[in-house]
Amino acid sequence: MKIQLFSRLKPKENKFFQLLHEMGEITIKAADLIVECVQVSSHRESIDYYRLIKDEEHKADAVQSKIFEELNNTFITPFDREDINNLSASMDDVVDLINSCAKRIMLYNPKQMPSEGVKLAELVRESATALLLAIEELDSFKKRPEKIKEYCAQLEKVEKQADDVYEHFLINLFENEKDAVEIIKLKDILHELEKACDAAQAVGKTIKTVIIKFS
Repeated sequence: MKIQLFSRLKPKENKFFQLLHEMGEITIKAADLIVECVQVSSHRESIDYYRLIKDEEHKADAVQSKIFEELNNTFITPFDREDINNLSASMDDVVDLINSCAKRIMLYNPKQMPSEGVKLAELVRESATALLLAIEELDSFKKRPEKIKEYCAQLEKVEKQADDVYEHFLINLFENEKDAVEIIKLKDILHELEKACDAAQAVGKTIKTVIIKFS
């Protein structure tokens, strides 16, 4: 009994860092796939990519559930439980939005994806990369906070770029596209990508909260 109690009181830092890192890797995988998905040339391909991305979304959900379970079963955590949960939930949101975009491409089957769609997908991947690098610094940010701050700043920069790309896309869409149905399709698809960059920035905000608490 005493041994079990002692085990519950021991810090379990590696467990949470490993799970968050796993979530980050899933996010990168989903981001890589959406970059390819927005460039497909057939409806059949979009279906295949949606299924691949859906698999990653299921994996992210499983990791999120595991983190929630571990938070309930671990007495001491490396930093606040709420922050750990927010980190994993925000990363899960990124994957959910990538999946939502792929689903819309599959369902709507747009005539042609605009160049801004590819650019936004690439920005999602850039966000996912910065996100994973920031997560990798979590276990040592007290020793070298400048690196994790750099990655958080990159997430903010990419989010602003995504906003600009999406705004210019809307201007071009409403000026040049005459098919109302296509306008609705494309606006909805690209909005999911823009929101994925927003969700990635939310991860950075949570990380900065952690830094402030321990500074």
